[in-house]
Amino acid sequence: MLQLSEFMPPRPEPSWRLVRQAGVSNVVGVLNGAEQDQRMFASVGSRGWIADRRDDVPWSLPAIRRNMEIYEEWGFRLIATEDTAPMDRIRLGLPGRDEEIEHVTEQIRALGALGIPTMAYNWMALSSWGRTDLAVETRGGALVTGYTRSVAQAGPPLADEGEYTAEGMWDALAYFLDAVVPEAEQAGVRLALHPDDPPQAVDRGVPRIMSSVADYRRLLALHPSECHGMTFCQGNFALMPEVLAGEVSLPDLIREFGRARIPFVHFRDVRGTVEEFTEAFHDDGQTDMAECMRAYREIGFDGPMRPDHVPTLEGEANDRPGYAMLGRLFAIGYTRGLEHATFGHPAAR
Repeated sequence: MLQLSEFMPPRPEPSWRLVRQAGVSNVVGVLNGAEQDQRMFASVGSRGWIADRRDDVPWSLPAIRRNMEIYEEWGFRLIATEDTAPMDRIRLGLPGRDEEIEHVTEQIRALGALGIPTMAYNWMALSSWGRTDLAVETRGGALVTGYTRSVAQAGPPLADEGEYTAEGMWDALAYFLDAVVPEAEQAGVRLALHPDDPPQAVDRGVPRIMSSVADYRRLLALHPSECHGMTFCQGNFALMPEVLAGEVSLPDLIREFGRARIPFVHFRDVRGTVEEFTEAFHDDGQTDMAECMRAYREIGFDGPMRPDHVPTLEGEANDRPGYAMLGRLFAIGYTRGLEHATFGHPAAR
């Protein structure tokens, strides 16, 4: 049975009660002060999402245990992390990557010891997910994030052209997986590699190697282990060239990759192409979300599934684009309804 979840930094606020009241008790968390926590939330300090000061490094067992305790105090269970120690030296194959791999290994071991079965990570060097507009009007005046490639690429470069190569990043990925997949197997932790967001071949001078279905087929061929898989982020897969060309659909891909290689799902949708797109309400995008849910049932998916990148609705400040609370409640209800319609009511399962 899939585990409907929400994404929350380990810093409580009253709106957490709304998530529990909506029936969600599972959390996918970032690590307090680690790589993605800083890249995504460091600028949102006025809303209390800035990292707490602690003595333990964020990826250590004591730090993650403390995160678990915080969630549990509010009635939540931490079932996955979507953050890591810094990894750019690993991604780019730079000196110092072995030390960074040791930190990631420490996290994997800690997750295993604490019974947290899923660790999501990404291969986007030098940046996080990219948008060029944080307030695009959509249905009823709700606000969503959007991306226009020509605008993004006119911005400051992340690296000089040719400084890094795609094959160099593939070599770095293989080196990383050779080191951590055996650790994940021993710890009982499933690794879930998130697509590039947006899924494009290059972003301001830095190659992006998780941007097509072909990339994921190549990725999975590197290791046969079920501890080596993907974050099936529907919004990104919907923008990949094979899907946009009609060669394959998202439900087709869910069935192809299967439960063994999909430990974690971002249930979201978009409108547009990788050149220009906007996020969408979960019932108003370009993907057949109900058919995706049926495909998850067919493969026996039983991991974390969380809605992502929701609209900001009437009466809300747009100071957390993609993560405003009313849009999240709408997404939770929509996803739960599809789950019950597809998997059956929990009492009957």
